[in-house]
Parts: sequence; C-alpha cells; structure tokens
Amino acid sequence: MYQERVVLCASSAYEKKFYLNEDFHALPEQIKQELKIMCVLYTEDVGGTLTLEFDEEGNLLLKVDAYEEDYYFDEIGSVLKIKEIRRTRKELLQSLELYYKVFFLNQDVSDLL
Repeated sequence: MYQERVVLCASSAYEKKFYLNEDFHALPEQIKQELKIMCVLYTEDVGGTLTLEFDEEGNLLLKVDAYEEDYYFDEIGSVLKIKEIRRTRKELLQSLELYYKVFFLNQDVSDLL
C-alpha cells in the first residue's frame, strides 16, 4: 500500500502550526492530543520543524529540520530533546509503529509480538 515514507504528524516553529496526516484519523483522540503536545513542545523549546514519519518497514522516525539562517535553533538542545522523547515516550512510539505495521502495511500481529 505504501512504498515510501509516510508522515504521521509535524510541527513547525516557523509557521506555528501542527499537522496530523488525515490517514491517521482513526487514532484515538488521546493519542492525537499526545502527539500534538509532544511535537509542539519540542518546536517551542528548540525551534525548527519536527516531523514524525514511518519508513518502508514501519519504523517511526523523528526527523528534525531547521532553516540554515535560523540562529535561534538549538542543535544541542534538539539532540537532547529527541533522546528525551524516545526515552519518555517509548511506549507511545512503539505502539504507533505496531499500529502502522498492522493497519497500513497489513502485517500479521502475531509476527510482530
């Protein structure tokens, strides 16, 4: 069904916007809110743009971009914040990967557990 990377959500400090891919409308409202809070807090803390996307195998990637001329973007803070997100939101991120693999890549749940 999906051949390339698929964006789950994104937040931009430049545009002050949060985006959630419409393909994920079936996610529980609480999960959508957690994603929004997590992404917006990240961009408010360090700047730039944070994109959560799935690769071809269903792994969830946290991709960070910043304008080259953005002198306010905190590169060190960005790395530390991503590590913190991976540590504190590990269960959420793993659950999203499982959701994507089952419902979008049509993998069998018993093969994933």
